[in-house]
Amino acid sequence: MANTPALSTSEGGEADAGSKISDSFSFLDVLHANQFKGEFVEPQHAEQVEVNFYRGAPPNWLNFYISEQAVSDGTATPFIKRDGYETLKDQIHLRRKGPGTSTIKLFHQQGCGGTTLAMQVLWDLRKTFRCAVLTGSTLDITKVAQDVVSLFTAGSHGHQKTVLLLLNDEFILEILQDRIMEEIAEQDIEIDVPVVILLNCVRSSDGIIHQKERSYELKQKFKRKMRKSIILKKSLSAREQADFDMKKEELGRRFGDRCKQFHGFNILQSNFSEGYIRNACATFEHIKRTNKPLKTQLAAFLCLLNAYAPGSYLLESQCLDFLRRDKFGHLSLEDQMQPFSHLIITFQQGERSEKKVCMAHTMIAQYCTELLANAGVTRSDTTRHFLNSFCRSYVPPCLLGFIKDMLNKREITVIEDPTDGIKEWKEKFSRLIQDITNREAEGKSQSLSVLMMASNKFYEVSLFSQTLARFYYIELEDYYNAEIWAKEAKRRAPWSSFVADTLGQVHKSHLKNTSVSARPREILQLAQKAIEAFEDVEKLAKNEHVKSQQGDGNIKVLRALNTRGLFGYLEVCSLLYDHLIRHDELWKQVLTKTVSLDSVLQSIGDWNIVRFKELINSLRDLVEKRFEFFDTFLTYSYSVVKKADSSYISRKTAECYKKYVGDAEPNDQLQKAFHKLKQKLAVTSPGVLSCLERCTRSDTKDIAVRWKEICQHKDSTTHALLNYILANIMLINMKEPPSSSDYQSSFTEKMPLAPEMQPEFHMLALLLCWPTDGEDNLASDLHHLIKNILQSYEQEYKSLFQSRYLRPLFFLGPGQGLNRFVHRRNLEILWTQDALKASNTNWRNDDIFRDPTVQGKLLRVEGIVQNYKLYAIFGDTEIELDANRKDSLWKSGHVFFYLGFTIGGPVAYSVHRAEEPSERPLKAFDNEADSSQWTKLKPEVEIMEEVHTYSLQSESGNYECSESALRWVCKETVSFRYQFSSWERFMRKPVCMDYIPAGPLMDIKVTDGKLEEVRLPHWICTGENAAMSDIFRVLHVDSSGDYLEQVSEMTSSHVKLNQPDFSLRGAMILKKLGLYLKVFADVLIYTRITSGLTLHVYLVPHDPLIQQEVEKKEKSDGFRKIRKTSPIDPVQLESYFYLSTDWDTAEICPEKQQFMLERSDTNFFEVVIENVKSDFGNLKLKLEVEHRGGKEKDTVWTCTVGTDDY
Repeated sequence: MANTPALSTSEGGEADAGSKISDSFSFLDVLHANQFKGEFVEPQHAEQVEVNFYRGAPPNWLNFYISEQAVSDGTATPFIKRDGYETLKDQIHLRRKGPGTSTIKLFHQQGCGGTTLAMQVLWDLRKTFRCAVLTGSTLDITKVAQDVVSLFTAGSHGHQKTVLLLLNDEFILEILQDRIMEEIAEQDIEIDVPVVILLNCVRSSDGIIHQKERSYELKQKFKRKMRKSIILKKSLSAREQADFDMKKEELGRRFGDRCKQFHGFNILQSNFSEGYIRNACATFEHIKRTNKPLKTQLAAFLCLLNAYAPGSYLLESQCLDFLRRDKFGHLSLEDQMQPFSHLIITFQQGERSEKKVCMAHTMIAQYCTELLANAGVTRSDTTRHFLNSFCRSYVPPCLLGFIKDMLNKREITVIEDPTDGIKEWKEKFSRLIQDITNREAEGKSQSLSVLMMASNKFYEVSLFSQTLARFYYIELEDYYNAEIWAKEAKRRAPWSSFVADTLGQVHKSHLKNTSVSARPREILQLAQKAIEAFEDVEKLAKNEHVKSQQGDGNIKVLRALNTRGLFGYLEVCSLLYDHLIRHDELWKQVLTKTVSLDSVLQSIGDWNIVRFKELINSLRDLVEKRFEFFDTFLTYSYSVVKKADSSYISRKTAECYKKYVGDAEPNDQLQKAFHKLKQKLAVTSPGVLSCLERCTRSDTKDIAVRWKEICQHKDSTTHALLNYILANIMLINMKEPPSSSDYQSSFTEKMPLAPEMQPEFHMLALLLCWPTDGEDNLASDLHHLIKNILQSYEQEYKSLFQSRYLRPLFFLGPGQGLNRFVHRRNLEILWTQDALKASNTNWRNDDIFRDPTVQGKLLRVEGIVQNYKLYAIFGDTEIELDANRKDSLWKSGHVFFYLGFTIGGPVAYSVHRAEEPSERPLKAFDNEADSSQWTKLKPEVEIMEEVHTYSLQSESGNYECSESALRWVCKETVSFRYQFSSWERFMRKPVCMDYIPAGPLMDIKVTDGKLEEVRLPHWICTGENAAMSDIFRVLHVDSSGDYLEQVSEMTSSHVKLNQPDFSLRGAMILKKLGLYLKVFADVLIYTRITSGLTLHVYLVPHDPLIQQEVEKKEKSDGFRKIRKTSPIDPVQLESYFYLSTDWDTAEICPEKQQFMLERSDTNFFEVVIENVKSDFGNLKLKLEVEHRGGKEKDTVWTCTVGTDDY
């Protein structure tokens, strides 16, 4: 008898899920902790499920159960674990420590086992988490969030357990995370474990996979042990290959010759061999174009579908209906499809679902499609035949979806732009249409025929007409037919702004490609048609946006405002300007409204242009209005779905705006100042706030001067004062002195501000009134100020930005007055290490705040979380704030965070518990409190051939080696030895290219027992910046290769490794732009007396091997060591140091030395004093460091060398 479905509990047990709970989830397929336990599975059914999987069918839960049982019975080896398996499990476990929701993505190429890997991990973790797969539509995010919370809380309070949810393909993860935490807060659920970990399994193209790999390699330089994504490719490692080979032998023993048809497994086992694919598809090599049997036609259809619509299938019933016209229609599908049957699989997902049919593997489908094309069975013929055969009357929604994917889905291409960074571009058409166009004879005509047939077959679906219109104007430049089909698409979906946009694009393309000889009248006529089309898009977009916010019952996800109409309008105006100016320079004055159209009609020579007078007169004002919209839209917010607001939009809108602003200056001084500001794109507050991204220092100075002029004018407004103060904040952020200091009092005199004033005023009021340290008494005013900005934002911008993410504009830093406020752009430059690239920083995920250089610019604020709300603490006053990530409020208690300001008010970023290790201040270097936890042991030292070997033995406890400061923890008696090694041979290896040594390199070998924990010493001064652990690594060297390992924890003197496996290891740290490292160093002095006194003075890190090598070299030259104290404070790496003495006759060479770790054992100061007498007395030495800029020096070390020393 089967057991009742059970869910895992927080105590590690199982709780009865009950049929009501199990059946209550609309969108989740729950994997129970006791799935299949107690059920009897027919052996024949089990074998068929297993055979189908190895042949290429998608996995189901029964596959994993069968495998698990076979392993426990000893009849089979376990499921093969791809290389990403352990990494994925580790990353999931890391996320159990918080926050309330988290994500990880698995990017995989089609057909390489990505879905299998994801399901395998869920199966193995079903007793650790409450596992589920998201099914059905993902539009109703609120209902999905409710299902997740219901699964999390199912049972009772004591039975709460983190949900591990698998989502296939792309999904709006961040919105779902917010909705889940909102649902938790609404239900007033107390939680002490994370609610959900979202595992997003994303099928990706080769280009996307390559870009993700490169991105991860780059981010390894900055980031932490928490990876955002795992990548699975069509390539096996040596370990995977061995596992697949072993499995192949096992399957051969169990299934005999049937294994030859296990194409799904065999393709992976052959490491995706093209030779294997070629042999498997041999039956397709002799197909003829004419008189093809129905089974051959059906095989061609399946190949086409699976080659161009990944994950597609036909229903078995559809296939049988198609074959019934054949005389063998009474036979099973497998029998009728011979000799192709071994390449085709029939499978069932769920007892109630229909059987599905597809090709065994995508690579087989692609290769067979190519063979058919070479035999004359072209892609276009197959597509048309397929549409005629399977789309005669009713078409199931799933099949319509696959056809849409084949004919309309455009792949994303990834390129790296030197200015904009990584950019994603959609291809012009789907892969199938592009292959037909580029690879078939008369390809354009064939593509046109296919799209025409689809559009006529699905006469109510706008997408096919839309694609057909795009093909006409892009590929054929046939604007007449393009317009016809674009209008037809509009007829089919008259409410859609995205469909309406196609008509505007048709007219815009026509205008762009119009002949140079075209007359102004013709140019204006085309432009007018395009402008009218884009204005229609704008109107429809506003309607969609309003309906989305009202929630009309059909739309469950807030839809971002479609700005294509606005952008298309500006593109058309820019093209129109260029065309007309090329025709006659007079048009520049007309379009910028320097002169009227009437005054130059005679010079232009075409009186018929007067009918476009209204259009021409409206252009400048409407261009300015739309540019200001985009400037506001992109300065204050960005898309939560994709990085759709590329710098391309900003650049193009600004180019158009500048054309219509023109160069002609007004005579009036006030208007002249405004004109100059327009030319510099700084006539609005968003424009001023963008100065750091598009203005030089001199431009910004000029902007401040212009706003000051306007402020001093008799007709000045409060807006002018606002922008003047903002311009001065921009100057401060450019490290320039503000143009005046009297502006703050002028603004505060106007307070309190009227609530109806624009949000920019209230934001500035917050900045000016935000209390500094010791001003807690001012905090009481913040309640009123924050209330004002929230009300003002709601009236002015909320409807516009509701489906977008608000960019931070400023952050609170140390200092006084306006010097406290750090502009977002300055932090982005520190984070990306590139001031020239446009920013695509994802502020939503808080990653930027893990960077020590970023943290160094900000002030950490204390707060408290209560009932999923965050409060900043100022003395006895608590101020409620929004949190950047709602999932950071999952646990009550004291917190720290960084304070940012958006146009919607103050926001807390990077909220961390006060007790979390990453936020505790570090103790001073090697201080007494830290050292007292460790029992010091002196090692036995053996020297053979000048190599020092240190041996140690200890009982259970915490220990520190007195020689090297190496620390270890053991629970039993342990013996080990170690040697120091040189960094030199590793520093040129690719793995170390961006790192420098941060501690001694040690070769540790355990000879008896086990070490639970090891702490390697480092010499970096971390101060109180615990986040520097993100840029520490440990070099690991063994026979399998070299790699950099992330550290478990970092203290002020050590990096921690849990349960290490030993080899050559040493701490390293990232070389990062803007991060100036200080290290704890020793001064070594060696002396020799001949006719005079010679001293060699070294500045070296705390590396025993370096010091041993210096000692060996100096002794061989006849020098002996003078023991003196070393600098107490850390010294700046890569700085220049000067050595001086109080003896005028001393010669010191060189004058200065740069402190570099890689040269510290060979670079030294030589001090020579000729004709030393026995009573010459004491010699004082002083080491100074040069400030950056070279004007001043600081003393870092002094000592006195007496006669007894030499």
